[in-house]
Amino acid sequence: MYGHHVHQAVVDAKEAVSGITIHYVNENYDEGNIIFQATCLVTPDDTADMVAEKVHALEYEHFPVVIEQVFKS
Repeated sequence: MYGHHVHQAVVDAKEAVSGITIHYVNENYDEGNIIFQATCLVTPDDTADMVAEKVHALEYEHFPVVIEQVFKS
């Protein structure tokens, strides 16, 4: 599952948290070793679009830092 479908599934399942996982890429979809994870709270009033905004904020905050750390290691 990807994109907006993920955020809608989070809302439909009434999950309390969502987030991001940054991982290495290998030959299998979403199975690379995890480099970093971060979460955000999901409220009962959140829509899929609101969850997407929260997740995108995490991506914008963490992707540059994590990528730089990977290149430096």
